[in-house]
Amino acid sequence: MKVMVLEQQGGSLQCQERPIPTPGKGQVLLKVEACAVCRTDLHLLDGELPDIRYPIVPGHEIIGRVVKCGPGVVLEKGVRLGVPWLGYSCGECRYCLHGKENLCDQARFTGYQIDGGFAEYTLADHRFCFSISSHYSAAEAAPLMCAGLIGYRSLVMCGDDLQRLGIYGFGAAAHIVAQVAKWQGMEVYAFTRPGDEASQRFAQHLGATWVGSSEQLPEAPLDAAIIFAPVGELVPLALRAVRKGGVVVCGGIHMSDIPSFPYALLWGERQLRSVANLTRQDGRAFLSLASQATIQTSTTCYPLHAANDALKDLREGKLTGAAVLVMEAPPASEMFDVDS
Repeated sequence: MKVMVLEQQGGSLQCQERPIPTPGKGQVLLKVEACAVCRTDLHLLDGELPDIRYPIVPGHEIIGRVVKCGPGVVLEKGVRLGVPWLGYSCGECRYCLHGKENLCDQARFTGYQIDGGFAEYTLADHRFCFSISSHYSAAEAAPLMCAGLIGYRSLVMCGDDLQRLGIYGFGAAAHIVAQVAKWQGMEVYAFTRPGDEASQRFAQHLGATWVGSSEQLPEAPLDAAIIFAPVGELVPLALRAVRKGGVVVCGGIHMSDIPSFPYALLWGERQLRSVANLTRQDGRAFLSLASQATIQTSTTCYPLHAANDALKDLREGKLTGAAVLVMEAPPASEMFDVDS
């Protein structure tokens, strides 16, 4: 099978041939149909995540079909599953036992500590996979596995009774969350890099009430704001934009340093929160909501061998929505012959 492998920090991905793996206890072997490209993949390339295991196959927004099950797993061949960022948690620590498996100290993550979906086949723990609605194509569903899930968790952490939601950085996660917020009756205020007219038009197309530069103040105080851009300088700007009692949520796994800011920006019972990973309950809740709200994803598709091009376009801000690697479909007669 073909895989795109990161051999070292700062390098580009290398296309390699590997044997198709055999699923172990509790695992499923999936024929990957599509895998979305996330900004976290850039953090992986740049060595901004701790304790990276090289070589590693990136990709944690995977849609694939079951080819073979390991011991203890009973799933029909051809069943379509989604594989998210959280690939394992211990199930025994205080976090896991209290519904916070996203904070488990023993957690392992897809495309970071577990080989991911920039490959023609991948292994996954069946307990951490989600059933995917047939209403979505593989490419459409892939961004839901991280951009959608992390965006949903960020939105939940903003609290209840929101009328005006600010979103800083209008990319893959933002374009999904904006649809959820609109469906729930909120006004969406979209903040982009100065001069990023393409993203601003995209936000307007999705029904944003207001669009502008991250350096601008909105026309009315926000109830909450989510920062998806990994830019610490946005934190004081977002705090300045929310009302007293408002919430600012940092939705990324990595962010540049937050500069010092006057206490007056935080005073008034404003809250500054971070989002770490996701739980399986987040996944179930979000996928149900996505179906109800008919959430649509905007994607730009690339073949597997063009993964470096997709990452470059993401880094340079050339995308609206999400980049997705799409695998070539094998002939029907070869689809599920791995264990023959």
